[in-house]
This record gives sequence, structure tokens and C-alpha cells, in this order.
Amino acid sequence: MIRSQVLICGGTGCTSSGSKVLMSTFEEEIKKNGLEEEVKIVPTGCFGLCEKGPVVIVYPEGTFYSHVAKDDVAEIVSEHLLKGRLVDRLVYKDVDESVVAEAGKTVSLNDTNFYKTQKRVALRNCGLINPEVIDEYIAMDGYAALGKVLTEMTPEDVIKCVSDSGLRGRGGGGFPTGRKWSFTAAQPKGQKYVVCNADEGDPGAFMDRSVLEGDPHCIVEAMTICGYATGASEGYIYVRAEYPIAVKRLQIAIKQAREYGLLGKNIFDSGFDFDLHIRLGAGAFVCGEETALMTSIEGNRGEPRPRPPFPAVKGLFGKPTTENNVETFANIPQIILKGAEWFASMGTERSKGTKVFALGGKIANTGLVEIPMGTTLREIIEDIGGGVPNGKKFKAAQTGGPSGGCIPASLIDTPIDYDNLTAIGCMMGSGGLIVMDEDNCMVDIAKFFLDFTVDESCGKCAPCRIGTMRMKEILEKITSGNGTLEDIDKLEELANYIKANSLCGLGQTAPNPVLATLKFFREEYIAHVVEKRCPAGVCKALLNYSIIADKCKGCTKCARNCPVGAITGSVKNPHVIDTTKCIKCGACISNCNFGAIVKG
Repeated sequence: MIRSQVLICGGTGCTSSGSKVLMSTFEEEIKKNGLEEEVKIVPTGCFGLCEKGPVVIVYPEGTFYSHVAKDDVAEIVSEHLLKGRLVDRLVYKDVDESVVAEAGKTVSLNDTNFYKTQKRVALRNCGLINPEVIDEYIAMDGYAALGKVLTEMTPEDVIKCVSDSGLRGRGGGGFPTGRKWSFTAAQPKGQKYVVCNADEGDPGAFMDRSVLEGDPHCIVEAMTICGYATGASEGYIYVRAEYPIAVKRLQIAIKQAREYGLLGKNIFDSGFDFDLHIRLGAGAFVCGEETALMTSIEGNRGEPRPRPPFPAVKGLFGKPTTENNVETFANIPQIILKGAEWFASMGTERSKGTKVFALGGKIANTGLVEIPMGTTLREIIEDIGGGVPNGKKFKAAQTGGPSGGCIPASLIDTPIDYDNLTAIGCMMGSGGLIVMDEDNCMVDIAKFFLDFTVDESCGKCAPCRIGTMRMKEILEKITSGNGTLEDIDKLEELANYIKANSLCGLGQTAPNPVLATLKFFREEYIAHVVEKRCPAGVCKALLNYSIIADKCKGCTKCARNCPVGAITGSVKNPHVIDTTKCIKCGACISNCNFGAIVKG
């Protein structure tokens, strides 16, 4: 009889940190201690706290072990699983003191500051079940929503339920999901399609990947429900080839669903037929735009199409098509089972439910979070994320990646929802949330995202193809110390033109990082062009290194490590940097033990 389960994260992050080795080592140690009949190893999806991986959780206690290494396994097995004693040094302890006040109380995942204010809907099964075992998904009410839909509800009932829930597209556009479904359903009967956009291309975003890795059956079920509601008999999941674990688990899920009669002909003896296919994307960011994605599925170069006609009328293979992203679909089964009112009770007036964010950058707790719409940025960064490390000050948060904008520190109490972000010139995007501190240059950040957009532009329309390149050139001119005030005006004018005239969402949103940084951090642009200075000390061409004489001990370490011999001075006397020779590599700062070298 199984008395304990050891859940080990099998998501991409922990896999790259060695969780596969952990699993095999646990199996060996459990066998060595004769616990094969009592302890079960369960590979799962992402738990969320990626920075603490590899993560291991032991149930029924719920003990949360972090940064577990291969050499720790024998101790966990012998102490915890055999003798019932916690391995205290590995227990994650970022919790309130009141939680651990009781002597010997174990710390569960839900006790942590990272988790206690989250509300998991789209991520409800990630980290809880083995994503490669359909029976575990069924045990968590999996496919119950599909059964309810096919046996108790009409297609109109399903669309009304989704509409009443207030669910909006989580891919960035925020279009009402129920309305989108109704457009396809209103088309004449015939061949229709359902498409799942899993082409997650934003730098720093891994929300959709984690859902596919941790709960693939959820997407299979949701797409089948969508097919029934809209009259579609076939679906495609477009997932980027760089997600091998997600692809493998989707393949397993689709195969298992077919074997159980949950995909294919006459599902639940309802007379409804629906099947799914996987198509791999080659990593083009533009294929995250729905018409470019469909063009790619058709076997053509991924380029957007003019709209109208919209996909609901003429989409994949010229047929009516409903397209949603992974997170949007992940909410559907729970909305059907728990009702529209339950989902609408979370969030704000116009932004219902929860939102998943990939939290990264200058933050203590890097990982995946799901919070009710309307949660403030401060709560996400300080309470869930653990704040900005190393005593640095929070400067801004970039939302929506290359298509988004930045929220400055002055607006840290902004509630995160579609309307509030739009009001300050930002956007939700798909859910990337990159935290920046005082050491980040906002002009350089804008240039980074423009560089990405230029590379990813499909080139079909001139505003995006040529305009983004011109913006990048102006930003390079500014960060190299050759910019003028006229360049700033020209940059802003060009950004607004591209936003208004590009063909698809990629071009229309490409200027957002530039416009947002100009709006909130224009003084940094001015410092670059007027003072020829980078306030954050990032832009190399504008830096000058100098030695503070009062702090220099004359240890000669900086001079010995300077690759170009730009530092001179005698032992125990202050040294000097020859700025004409200095290549600004930073080796001197790295090697100074007295804080005597500064850049600015």
C-alpha cells in the first residue's frame, strides 16, 4: 500500500537542473531501502517556484524541498521516508513566522509567501499530477466538463456560459472569448476548425509551455468543448519545436484520449466527432499572430493576412476557425464545471478571472504565478516575488514583452488588468513580466526589444519592415553618444506612424517599448543625448571609469588585471585610469576589493 508520494518537477526548468537524474536516484534509493511498495515517485509539471529548482514535494505531509541535488536523495529517503524526520536544511522556509511557530511543523507549498495569495485556475493541476497519465487527470475531474457539455448542454448553452464568465483572450488581445466562439458558430454548417496558439515567442515568457508540460489533457478537453460549441470537427495545436517536453506530452495526451474514446468518432455516444493534430512551429515570432499561424499550418511561409475577412469567417484552409491561446483554453473546463458566476466572481468589473505571469528579471522568486485580475504590481513584486534582490530599488516592470510597455516605480500600485494597463500606455500581453532595477537603462531596454522585433519581422509590410529598422538605428545612435534632441522627436513620430499603419499585431505593437520608455523615462533619453551620459551606467560608449583616490589602497590588483594596461600607479599609492586606453570592460571594478572604482 502506498503511504507516501514523492512529486518531482519534470518541467523544462527543473529538467535542465537535473530532475531526471533525481528521479532515477530516488528510484534506486527507494529500492535499496525496500520501500518500493510504500513510496511512489510521481514526475509532474512546473510547481511555479522555478528559482528554487529542482523541487521535490513529499506527500501526504506536503513537505517542500528546494534546490535538491543528487547527493541529497539518500538523506531524504533514509531520514524522511524511512524514519519520518524532515531534512531541515533542504526545507523551503520563506514563510511567516507564525506558520512555523509549532515545533517540528512541516512547511507545505501553500504555506509559502509565494503561493498563499495566488489563485490557481489555469495552473490548477500543474505540479499535482503526472501529465503523462490520463487517469490522474480524470481523478482531478478531468473530462467531466466535456461529458457535461455533450450530455447536458447545447452548443448555444456552452457559448453563453463562456460569454457570461467574462473570459477574455489571454494571448494579449483580450477579446471576449464567448463572442469569438459565437462568430464561428454563426457560420453555415460545414468544415470548421479549432486552433490552439502555443507559439509562445516573447522573451522571458513560459506560461503556455508550463501548462502544456504540466496539464496537456486540459487543452485537449477544452479544444474539444470549443469544437462542439462552434460546430468544428477538427483542431490543430500549433506549438513551437523548441518545446520538446511539451510536444511529447501533448502527443501522449492525444493518443491516450483517443484510446479512451475522448477524441475521435462519436464521443460519449453523443454523435459528436472531433480530433486533434499537432503542428510544429520553427520559432518565428510573427506566427504568434493568428492569421500568420494559420498560414504556417497550411504549409506556407508564416505571414499575416489582411483582415477582414476574419478567421471566424475565413480562417484555416479558408474555413471558419476559432483560435485561442493555451491559457485561454486552460480556463474552459473549470468554467463549465463550476459555472460562469464562479469565474466572474474573481477579478475586476471588465477583467474577470485570473492571469498567469512568468515572473523574471531582477526578482528574488523567479517563476510562474497566477493571480486574480486586479492584483497590484506591488503585491506581485514584493509579496509573491520576494522583492528586488541585493538591496536595489525597483525601477520598472516590462509587461507583454516586445509588444508591451513598462510600468514605472511610480505606478507600482496599479491594479493589473486589461483596462488599467491600457490606460497607462502598456498592455497585458501574453503574460511575461520582467522586473528591472536601478541598474537597468531604459533606453537600452527599448533597443533590446527593437532588436528582437527587427529580427522577427516577416517583412510583408513596409511600416514594420523598414520602420522598426529605422527606430533601431536611432536608438543605436542615441546609446552610442551621437544622438540629438531631434532624434528623440523623430523616434516618437516614427513609432506612432508604425503603430498606426502596420499590417498585423506584431508591427502595430512593436513601438510600444519605445513609446512607454519615452513616456515614463524621457529624462534618460535626454541624459544620453544632452549630457552624453547613461544614468544607469549600462551604455558602454557613454561610460567613463575612474578611481576614487581616498578609497584606493594601492594594492595594484586592478592594474594587474587590466587587459590593455590602462591603469597605472605604485604600490600603496592611489592608481589612475587612462581613459584614452580604457576599453570599458569592467575588469577593474570586478577585481577591486575596496569599492574604489566607479563608472558613470
